[in-house]
Amino acid sequence: MKNIIEIKDLKKHFKEVKAVDGISFCVKEGELFAFLGLNGAGKSTTINIVCNLLEKDSGEVYIDGLSIDGNMQKIKPILGVVFQENSLDVKLSVYDNLKFRAGLYGLNGKDFKDRLNYLADRLQFADLLKRPFGKLSGGQQRRIDVARALIHSPKILILDEPTTGLDPNTRITVWEFLNELRSSMGLTVLLTTHYMEEASDADYVVIIDSGKIVASDTPNNLKNQYAYDFIKIYDFSQELKERFANDGVVFKEESGHLLIEVKEISKAKEILTTYAEYIDDFEVIKGKMDNVFLNVTGKQLKEEMK
Repeated sequence: MKNIIEIKDLKKHFKEVKAVDGISFCVKEGELFAFLGLNGAGKSTTINIVCNLLEKDSGEVYIDGLSIDGNMQKIKPILGVVFQENSLDVKLSVYDNLKFRAGLYGLNGKDFKDRLNYLADRLQFADLLKRPFGKLSGGQQRRIDVARALIHSPKILILDEPTTGLDPNTRITVWEFLNELRSSMGLTVLLTTHYMEEASDADYVVIIDSGKIVASDTPNNLKNQYAYDFIKIYDFSQELKERFANDGVVFKEESGHLLIEVKEISKAKEILTTYAEYIDDFEVIKGKMDNVFLNVTGKQLKEEMK
């Protein structure tokens, strides 16, 4: 797959604050790419530069082979963007909002109606078309804003914290549709998020902290490198605890179970085999992106979630 987004040594400073401090990464066509970091880490600054809403200090940004320097009129039609805050007119109806946005891309008449009907069906808002945008719930507004970003069939969809605060049903609806578009149309999705399950589903993850990239790889490779697995043992005996202590097996006792941290799954197998006569009920829990982020940055991502 070709690189549809390329960022090279990108920098953006606000006086002494190095918001983006020489970062480089590539996003492949059709990929779900997750950009992970705390508020203020540099995620939104990077996105705003890519969308030409903020001028970079230095570095290079290429979108579908075109530099953003002097080529944004050619680039804008292939970009769809969902920002943290909804960007539609609260007084207009859903239909009028989307019709206006479609017209900006030359999408009118039957072509607009066909596209609108398709999006309304897949994002489940056909019954909302006549309602004022400002009267909708947060989840409903988010679905409409995603439709607004997709109305012109872009090649790249940029999602800047798109599902923060949404109910589970809305989040599932949005992601099922986006995955369908990735599969059928080759849509590329660049995502910034606080939600670990979204980052875990990505093809590639970049973690940014204080304007610098501190880790990047596939979710599985990041977990293998930075996160431990755990064995949870239930209905344990005092004798098992004594055996562990005598053999130097490090464990914690938490809320009715023993918790053992293991670096590799082979170690989990070894422990379960060695002490099989004492263990009847257990589970092995794979390391999560929460653990990756904490171990890479030393910071808790959940503290920043809204």
